[in-house]
Amino acid sequence: MLCRRLDGVLLSMLNKKDTIQKILFVYNADSSIRNLLMDGAHKILSPSTYPCSLCDITFGNFTENRIWKKFRQQLEVNETELEFLHKDEFAKTYRSKFGYKFTFPIILTQGNDLEIFVNTDELNRLENAENLISLIEKRLN
Repeated sequence: MLCRRLDGVLLSMLNKKDTIQKILFVYNADSSIRNLLMDGAHKILSPSTYPCSLCDITFGNFTENRIWKKFRQQLEVNETELEFLHKDEFAKTYRSKFGYKFTFPIILTQGNDLEIFVNTDELNRLENAENLISLIEKRLN
């Protein structure tokens, strides 16, 4: 693995897709119905203060972004395992296996360990699905 500093954050840059068993997308939201409804209202009523840029990029107000959905399906066809979790689901699933503390939203890769693939600050700077797709493709190659 090749590591480098970017914006003061240590990122693990993976050279080969073969080293990645799974890509985990962790949203800065909880999974309860109440939270999903409140997040949906927040996204509509005050989009500039919505706290999950990953949600905002990959989903519209009611449905998955078409461009993102096509890309996601393409990754799955190419046998890239993807896992999408809310932060409470991530904590429950990975708490006992890994002692990591992350900020959310975040995109991680899992090989022998969890590695940051796209950090929170990077996600917050992205403007749309096309930017996210471009960044993912660049890091996978």
